[in-house]
Amino acid sequence: MLINDSLRANIEFVVSTALREDVGNRDITSDLIPTDAHIKATVVSRENMTLAGRAWAEEVFRQVDDSVTRIWKFTDGDSVPAEAVLFSLHGPARSILTAERTALNFLQLLSATATVTAQYVAAVANTGCRILDTRKTIPCLRLAQKYAVTCGGGANHRFGLYDAILIKENHILSAGGITKAVRCARQMHAEMPIEVEVESMDEMSEALLAGADRILLDNFLPEKLAEAVALNRAEGSPTAELEASGGVTIDEVRRIATSGVDAISVGALTKNVRAIDLSMRFE
Repeated sequence: MLINDSLRANIEFVVSTALREDVGNRDITSDLIPTDAHIKATVVSRENMTLAGRAWAEEVFRQVDDSVTRIWKFTDGDSVPAEAVLFSLHGPARSILTAERTALNFLQLLSATATVTAQYVAAVANTGCRILDTRKTIPCLRLAQKYAVTCGGGANHRFGLYDAILIKENHILSAGGITKAVRCARQMHAEMPIEVEVESMDEMSEALLAGADRILLDNFLPEKLAEAVALNRAEGSPTAELEASGGVTIDEVRRIATSGVDAISVGALTKNVRAIDLSMRFE
């Protein structure tokens, strides 16, 4: 996921919002520091991590005081060992102290998502299976977290309710069944990819015959996943991209991947976030 104009605008917006939340109209503690005081500092990772969020941290310093010099040692997507210096800073002490927490908040959150994603991606290496994110993101930080997923080697699922159709259980019940829901979706949004969530082999067969582009196999046991893959590959059968999902953990993800599914979506990448431990050290 590249930082294009749209993402850049989002970065500026969420950073300005975060700074208003933290700084308000003034950092009254930094008023204790002489206005002419300058310092040098480094930001250090206290654990192994995959870096994500440089642009967000950079934007924090740009909005607080762009005269602060930042020299980065790593780029997004890099594996960073514990106790490594991510970047160094030099500039007005007040500005660095004001920007510190907001910049680190973005880095520790987004690097956490990238780090966990990299672990899942490594676990399914050489299976041909992709790791996908979900819409289970922190409100207002979806683009940031989905960017972080790509830094960890994962791929983005749909970004929202507007760019792809995912027909889930309640949609199926409300629309009158899988076939009716897919037919209606095709008529109304012919240009959109259509995915159907299924919970049984019978539902999968119906989704295939209805012409779904992707089928989400929700909470299928590994043997059922293999059965679904076989059906999808059967001669003369309609085919769809197969995605497994439902409480996937790092311990079982490779077993799921070796069933032959094309992708595995993992809500834990963005939902169960444990921030990376970062520290700013003054010299």
